[in-house]
Amino acid sequence: MAAATPRLEWRAVHKTFGGPPVLAGFTLSVDPGRSLVIVGASGSGKSVAVKIAAGLIEPDAGEILFDGRPVQGLNDRERRRLARRFGMLFQGSALFDSLTVWENVAFRLINADHIPRKAAKERALAALERVRMARQFAGLYPAELSGGMKKRVGLARAVIGDPDIIFFDEPTSGLDPITSRAINTLIGEQVKGLGCTAVTITHDLASARMVGDEVAMLEGGVVVWRGPASALDRSGNPFVDQFVRGDVEGPIKSMV
Repeated sequence: MAAATPRLEWRAVHKTFGGPPVLAGFTLSVDPGRSLVIVGASGSGKSVAVKIAAGLIEPDAGEILFDGRPVQGLNDRERRRLARRFGMLFQGSALFDSLTVWENVAFRLINADHIPRKAAKERALAALERVRMARQFAGLYPAELSGGMKKRVGLARAVIGDPDIIFFDEPTSGLDPITSRAINTLIGEQVKGLGCTAVTITHDLASARMVGDEVAMLEGGVVVWRGPASALDRSGNPFVDQFVRGDVEGPIKSMV
């Protein structure tokens, strides 16, 4: 049987910002319907890799492919069509302070898809219910929400378009362990319910184990290990072992 074409693939991607390379030939892929978690120390390039895949940053070299087709060969219309196929939950939720909860969730529907506000609001309310957020919160503003509630709103916005792929950028950052577990559970439910592909970047190993089918370790701008999430504690890889144990000494050099 022929291997499935990856839903998303990075091929020899390079990126610098005027200093040492952030990505140095980064190569990784994720198949349709799979949940991949990218872990690594702070500053290892995790966020940059995802932002390049999402089209928010241009790589210096290398290719990004969706369903086997290079993104670099797409025209503007094709890129916009592709962008509708994915959602993203940003690290800080990235909610608009001046918009209500439902307007944040429906932002793309109203401003990119030009769906009438009434219809967009109904879809936003349904998306909020999917992440277990009552309709009574729809008219509030982000400043009136807790950290966990903001994450739920960000997740509702990420799934409202029924995307083929969702990017999660440090989805439990700044949350307490109980709220983190609740958010991870919601992420798992939404990904499974949609049948979509998920790429999560995190330094939280509890999250990696909960939401990931596979885990890839990023260090020095390249992937140094990839394997099942269940193998994190017995990888035999010195980078992964140090990361899991939290050792100061080892091949990963602290930036502090």
